[in-house]
Amino acid sequence: MADKYNVEAAEALADEALHLPIAEAVPVYEQLLATFPTAAKYWKQYVEAHLAVNNDDATKQIFSRCLLNCLQIPLWRCYIRFIRKVNDKKGVDGQEETRKAFDFMLSYVGADIASGPVWMEYINFLKSIPAQTTQEESQRMTAVRKAYQKAIVTPTHHVEQLWKDYENFENSVSRTLAKGLLSEYQPKYNSARAVYRERKKYADEIDWNMLAVPPSGSYKEELQWMAWKRFLAFEKGNPQRIDTASANKRIAFTYEQCLMYLYHYPDIWFDYATWHAKGGSVDSAIKVFHRAVKALPDSEVLKYAYAELEESRGAVQLAKKVYESLLGDGTSATALSHIQYIRFLRRAEGVEAARKYFVDARKSPNCTYHVYVAYALMAFCLDKDAKMAHNVFEAGLKRFMHEPGYILEYADFLSRLNDDRNIRALFERALSTLPPEESVEVWKRFTEFEQTYGDLASMLKVEQRRKEALSRTSEESQSALESSLQDVVSRYSFMDLWPCSSKDLDHLARQEWLLKNINKKVERSALANGAGFIDKDSSGPTTNSNPSAKVVYPDTSRMVIYDPRQKSGPSGTGLPAIPSALTSSAVTLTGGGTLSAPNEIFKGMPPALLAFIANLPAVDGLDTLKVML
Repeated sequence: MADKYNVEAAEALADEALHLPIAEAVPVYEQLLATFPTAAKYWKQYVEAHLAVNNDDATKQIFSRCLLNCLQIPLWRCYIRFIRKVNDKKGVDGQEETRKAFDFMLSYVGADIASGPVWMEYINFLKSIPAQTTQEESQRMTAVRKAYQKAIVTPTHHVEQLWKDYENFENSVSRTLAKGLLSEYQPKYNSARAVYRERKKYADEIDWNMLAVPPSGSYKEELQWMAWKRFLAFEKGNPQRIDTASANKRIAFTYEQCLMYLYHYPDIWFDYATWHAKGGSVDSAIKVFHRAVKALPDSEVLKYAYAELEESRGAVQLAKKVYESLLGDGTSATALSHIQYIRFLRRAEGVEAARKYFVDARKSPNCTYHVYVAYALMAFCLDKDAKMAHNVFEAGLKRFMHEPGYILEYADFLSRLNDDRNIRALFERALSTLPPEESVEVWKRFTEFEQTYGDLASMLKVEQRRKEALSRTSEESQSALESSLQDVVSRYSFMDLWPCSSKDLDHLARQEWLLKNINKKVERSALANGAGFIDKDSSGPTTNSNPSAKVVYPDTSRMVIYDPRQKSGPSGTGLPAIPSALTSSAVTLTGGGTLSAPNEIFKGMPPALLAFIANLPAVDGLDTLKVML
């Protein structure tokens, strides 16, 4: 398969395997199941291929690989058929092994909404066990009764049939005893039946034949994700009001089924582990995370969540191993993994351990300026060591002078120290090396700094230097050098406070756009309507882009709110009057109405249509339409 997760190709491959000899089919199935490890239908097909040639050893091995991860009734019924076949001729010992297999199966899939036939098969098996003595007969009846009592309180498709069978069973044993037992279990059965009806609505939304593929954002996938979320929320609400242990078992079962289909969704794995942890079962949550990072080895966020859980319960060494798995051999480690490991070491082992690792991380080929910034701020904020932080920033400056982001972070740090002299020196050093097209944000921050902390002379000087530097990157170099009212707005605004109204800002933005296009050939319609939106940042109002000359924009200044009660005329909406050419002649229509319009327009119009228009309600908008016609 060219596309590893191509569902159509997988189905074609599975169909092909059905017609191959077992020796040739095995590698095909192994390929399919390596890609879709939770596809119960492929496991079942694989097992049945071995059963067909009576290869019991291979069948057992396959069941051991798939049963606990594929909680689907058809696969498990295939398992129980195999067990019964193997133990059919072993007498009492074989019957006991079969009974244990049934108990094992029902402990895992007995809560499935489709498990009714499994309960029935189990009960029929118990009834078929021969009893040689009265004691054995009593034990058999007790076992059957317990099986019925578990089945009738499970909301399955066959719950009503199971209840009828249970009534018949109890009445056949003892009508006197039956009355008391049935009255005791009637409310529980009624509750299970009511929950089943609700449960079925959620189960019907799920595609039980869907293969587990990585999310692609398709509509079908999103529908299935939402369906499973709703199903899980329903089960978590414990609608049957059963005991906590049973409710948790049912919720865990639903999560396990969900992961058969949403195997590649990290949020489902995380939700499952978090649910266990919140319920107090941290060990179960750890096991889920183990499975999750194995299923999705490239998911960094799951590994961070896993490490977080280990660290929160005090298992520092285990958490450290998870972080180290993110680092790999060091050469492929990301900057983020370095940063998070440094933070972990600072929390778990102290300042010195974090410092030592930072020294090593600096040598990594994937070490970006973010690592320097993170360590410097950690030294400054957590260790209260401003000198160390300053040294780290200076060391990074030699390596990342070309990174505007690093310059801005360093400037922020110096601002916290109230070191205005070094801030100016930093900006000057950076701007002397950065090319103009990459220095926009640095100039912007330098200008903001001078506007906030500098005197008027330095403020104006930096603004002029900024214009001169950035004018070389645009065609409108001369106009960019000129002072404008926008510069004043920028200097005297603060946060979301502006020295003019929003209307004035819009007007300034429109003027700026017109100025940029003053020497260009632009259609009149674009000039009339072309101003963009206002970006109210510290550099003043600007337009987001130059509107295309080919786009005709509506004249929003002439828009009015429609009101049927308005009357047309000079004192109305201010819309342009209808040309006299359209009102020069009148046409009398059937039904008593009149239309002001040229006669030639109506020459080819059917009388029925003329009558219809004449009898339309007297609404101002429709009257205008009549006049225009």
